[in-house]
Amino acid sequence: MLLLYNFLLYIGFLALLPRIILQKEYRDTLRERLGHIPTPKPSNKKTVWLHCVSVGETQAARPLVNQLIKELPNHRLVISTTTVTGQKLARELFENQADMFFYFPLDFPFSVRRTLQRIKPEVILLMETELWFNLINEASKNGVKIFVVNARLSEKSVRWYRLIKRTIKKILRKIDLVMAQSETDAKRFRLLGVKEQNLITTGNLKFDQSLNETEHNLSRYFADRFGIDEQNNLILAASTHDPEESWLIEAIKLLQNSGLSKSPRLMIAPRHPERFDSVAEQMKLSGFRFVRRSGLESPADRNSTLILLDSIGELRSVMPLAKIVFVGGSLIPHGGQNILEAAIAKKPIVTGFYTMNFQEIVNEFLKNNALIQLPKLEKNTIPAALAEVFAKLLNDQLMRDKIAENAFKLMARSRGASIRSVEALKSRVVE
Repeated sequence: MLLLYNFLLYIGFLALLPRIILQKEYRDTLRERLGHIPTPKPSNKKTVWLHCVSVGETQAARPLVNQLIKELPNHRLVISTTTVTGQKLARELFENQADMFFYFPLDFPFSVRRTLQRIKPEVILLMETELWFNLINEASKNGVKIFVVNARLSEKSVRWYRLIKRTIKKILRKIDLVMAQSETDAKRFRLLGVKEQNLITTGNLKFDQSLNETEHNLSRYFADRFGIDEQNNLILAASTHDPEESWLIEAIKLLQNSGLSKSPRLMIAPRHPERFDSVAEQMKLSGFRFVRRSGLESPADRNSTLILLDSIGELRSVMPLAKIVFVGGSLIPHGGQNILEAAIAKKPIVTGFYTMNFQEIVNEFLKNNALIQLPKLEKNTIPAALAEVFAKLLNDQLMRDKIAENAFKLMARSRGASIRSVEALKSRVVE
C-alpha cells in the first residue's frame, strides 16, 4: 500500500508542478519542501520539531509552545508549517521561542529523510491530524518519538481511512501517543487501530488561548482607525466562504431599514487570502462606503459601513470590538469554522446550519445557550434570516451578554489542554 501511496504522491506532484513553478510563493519554497532546509545551529539541547499546517494550527499552538519552553528547558524547538501564511505567522508569534522555522517537507521518502537528517529531532509533534505516511514511517525507523497533539478526526475522515484500514492501522501503531481533543475524537482513533495505551484525551488547545499585549495594542489601533466604540453596532463575519459575503452584505442592507438606533457596520474576514480582491469588489458594488484594512489610512475609514479585514493573523484582535461574531463556512455545506476565538473574546456567536467540522463543540455550546444557530435555509431566505437574528441581538443587550457569558464560562471550564499535553509528553521523553 505504501508503494501505491508513493506512486500517487509522485503523480500528484508532477500534475501540480506547472502551478508550483508559475506561483512565486510555492516556487520560492520548493527547495525547502524537498528537504533542503538550513542546518540548525549546533546545540547541546535535544530537538523538538513542532508542525503546524497553517494559520489556525499555528494560533492554537501558542499555549502549547509557552508550556513547552517552560517545562522542557533542555530541549530546543523548531517549527514547520505547510502554508506561506502559516509560516509568516509562526515567525511573528514564536520569534523569541523557536530556534528555527522551515517549510514542511513534501511526503516523499527522500525529502523526509533529508529533513530528518538535518534536524535530528528527538520528538515530532504533529498538530491536529497530520498523518503523513512517509514522515511517520521514516521517523519511527530512526527512533524518533511521534506525538499527535490536539488530535481530531472527523466522521468523514474516519470513513475514508477505513477504506485503507490495514495501512492506516500500521501507520498509527508507529505513533507514540495521540492526544485527542475530545472523547469522540479518541473513539474514532481507537476505531482505526490506535492502542489504548497510546491514546489519551487532553482537551482542545484553543480553550487555552488569550490575547497577548501585541494583540491588545492592535485592537486599540483598529478601534481608533475605524472609529469603533461601545456605541457602534459592529458585526464581525469571521472566516467567511463564498457566497456568504453577498448574503451578509444583503443582510446589512435589510438592517439599515430595521429601526436600529445606530446603523450597523460589517467587518468581513474571508477565510482564504486569495479571495480578498473578489470580496473587495463585492463591497465596492454594494453601494456602501467600504475600506480595506490593507489600504492607506484615511479619516473616511471611521465612517465606512463595510470593512474588509484583508490581513493574516489579526482576527483575534478585532473580536473584542464586535457586538456580534458570525462564524463563517456554516451557511454552506463546508461545515463551519472554529467558534472558540469568539468565545474567548466573550462575544455572542451566530452560525449557520452547517457546523459538522466542529459539531461536538457546537452541540455543547447550544446545550448551554452559548450560541445562536440558524436552521437549514433556502438560499434566497438567508439574508433576511441573518438580518432578523442580528437585529434581535443588537436590540437586546441582556441577551447578548447572557450568550457571551455562557460561552466564556464553557471556555473557562475546559482550559488546561496545554498543561495536560506537555505533562503527557514529559512522561515519555527523557529530560
